[in-house]
Formats: sequence, structure tokens, C-alpha cells
Amino acid sequence: QLELVESGGGLVQPGGSLRLSCAVSLGSFDRLAIAWFRQAPGKEREGVSCVNHVSGTINFLDSVKGRFTISRDNAKRTVDLQMNNLKPEDTGVYYCAAVPIDCPYRGASDVMNYWGKGTLVTVSS
Repeated sequence: QLELVESGGGLVQPGGSLRLSCAVSLGSFDRLAIAWFRQAPGKEREGVSCVNHVSGTINFLDSVKGRFTISRDNAKRTVDLQMNNLKPEDTGVYYCAAVPIDCPYRGASDVMNYWGKGTLVTVSS
């Protein structure tokens, strides 16, 4: 059974940076697409960024383009989300999720097969 574990969340001031990491155990990591989702208080979960099995990347949200960068390290079996110039509206629980081969269309969450438990990001002064 594939297991995903997120780390790197915390409290940061507006304009600050955080680097989230998703560690994946078991399974054929190099055949997985890994996506980051987030859920703000009182809002629905939304897709943020994704990297497919050949390191093609996509940001699903216009609001994070130019600020968030996703990357994968197949040797370490990790996918990182570098988040710069954070804003209060980036606050939420961030989840990583896995699906074979390619990223979900328009960041759909219902196609993802495996999920981590999430890590909380709070952007506040």
C-alpha cells in the first residue's frame, strides 16, 4: 500500500517562504504523478500544482503562478513544493496525492488514488 507523508508546514509571515515535502513509500515512484492540493477553512479542496511521471509540471491556480514551484527527486522518492511570497489566502491544509502517470485534468481530486494526511500552512502576521 502506497503511503504519502507531508512535512514542512508551519506559521510564516506574509511575503515569507516555505518548502513542503511529500515522501512516498512503496510503489513504483517513477510511474506516479504527484499533486499538491490545499483546503482553506470553510472552503473546498483545490488542486495547486502537479508533477507527472516524467517531471512535467503544472500549476492549477493562477494565484500561485510565479510563486510556487513543484519538483520531484526520484532517488529520494520525494516531491517538494517551494512556496515563495506567501499570502494570507495561501493558508490551509496542504495535501499531496498520487495517481499513475499523469496529472489530473484541471486539478480534479476525485481521480487521485492515494492521499497523505496533510500539513498545515498558516500565513499570518
